[in-house]
Amino acid sequence: MTRDLMFKDEIQQLVADAYEAVEDPDGPGARNYAPEQLELLPASARRWILGVGNPVPAAHLQPGDRVLDLGCGAGIDAQLAAVEVGPTGHVTGVDMLPSMVERCRAFAQEAGRDNLTFVNAEMEALPLADGHVDVVVSNGSINLSARKSRVLAEALRAMRPGGRLAVADLTIDEDDLPSEILTHPSAWAG
Repeated sequence: MTRDLMFKDEIQQLVADAYEAVEDPDGPGARNYAPEQLELLPASARRWILGVGNPVPAAHLQPGDRVLDLGCGAGIDAQLAAVEVGPTGHVTGVDMLPSMVERCRAFAQEAGRDNLTFVNAEMEALPLADGHVDVVVSNGSINLSARKSRVLAEALRAMRPGGRLAVADLTIDEDDLPSEILTHPSAWAG
């Protein structure tokens, strides 16, 4: 048996465990959104606002755009993007957790948005054709991958030439923290 030297499987399990345990009723990432954006979301979805920023305004979405939300979580940014691209546009959210994809679908149905598709897949292996989307957004998800360069390569492959990328994420210099913190499950998922 060949072992992934990047410990991809272990890291994915740590992230999955952390996100399944979310109990924050206020959605810690809600502070990154304008009140008018929050009003567009079903109340049940707001507790799942876990991102580190707000990439949708930076994406400069237009009606009719095709958008990909990498690591969509509960679909917060996908929902906001769906409003921006309107009925002629489409948003595809990708998340590795089946439970999050189910939440996305339920929240989209609750909001009455039918220009959204959610797919259970890894960001490192997108089930989309080359040049399928106009815009890629991601909010605090790329940092969760053990193969960040693969995520970016896949995003660029799925994006049409001249497309746009809007990412809110976290970075850290490995010299800034001791290894026992860098390798702790909470550090990977948080």
